[in-house]
Amino acid sequence: MNGPVVVGVDGSPSSLAAVETAAREAERRGVGLELVHALAWSSGPVPPGVAPWDPDGAGLRDRVNEVLTDAEFRARKVAPQLAVTREVLMGEPVSVLDSEARAASLAVVGSHHVSGLRGLLHGSIAGHLTAHGSCPVLVVRGRQNQTGPVVLADVSTAAREAAGFAFAEASERGVDLVVLHHRHDRRSSAGSLFGLCEKYPEVTVRPRAARGRRHRALAEASVGAQLVVAGVRRWRGTAAALSAPDGRAIVRHAHCSVALVPSGKR
Repeated sequence: MNGPVVVGVDGSPSSLAAVETAAREAERRGVGLELVHALAWSSGPVPPGVAPWDPDGAGLRDRVNEVLTDAEFRARKVAPQLAVTREVLMGEPVSVLDSEARAASLAVVGSHHVSGLRGLLHGSIAGHLTAHGSCPVLVVRGRQNQTGPVVLADVSTAAREAAGFAFAEASERGVDLVVLHHRHDRRSSAGSLFGLCEKYPEVTVRPRAARGRRHRALAEASVGAQLVVAGVRRWRGTAAALSAPDGRAIVRHAHCSVALVPSGKR
């Protein structure tokens, strides 16, 4: 998909870190960057002639422009030639990002709450985008290591889309791909990756045995990595993998950014 990289912006340190990562991702993909800020309508009555998105008349427009200007400045420090657009849309952050991400090649969010929403639990921004969107969702967290490997979650549970995404990322970044597997999954994982190894011969694949619970093994593997890629199965309009304790833990405890790659019917 050649759509832009879309990132939610609310002025928080977490969202600004997401903007910088999103700018790198957009530059790497050769697409534009879209900065999205959501404005909620007032829930109460407003005086005649007063904008419903700024009921107190306190110059919200100026504050929003300041937030977006700061975000664009951060993006251009990372990628000076990047095409950057701004969107200020009415609605809840989840709904706004969901709408904008439908034509995106990648949606990027911070690891902390956005505009009062709680963190990355089932029903959160990341979970909602993965369940309803059509593009991968990148959750920015931890230290941004530019030299570590890409880690693919156990391919017995990761969809083909996630494996393909992981190989492509490792190839573009010029790093190794670490593939986690449990002992009984090793033979099936090798077979499922054969075609991708042929497609990306430049990627060195390093199998790694996962001991103990999956989310703990992923957390350990994420130390020193620059990206963890996890497949997310959609089921009845929800991101099933994020609904389970292991799925939530992967996102919450990873030491680096996590790419959630959806598969299945929306």
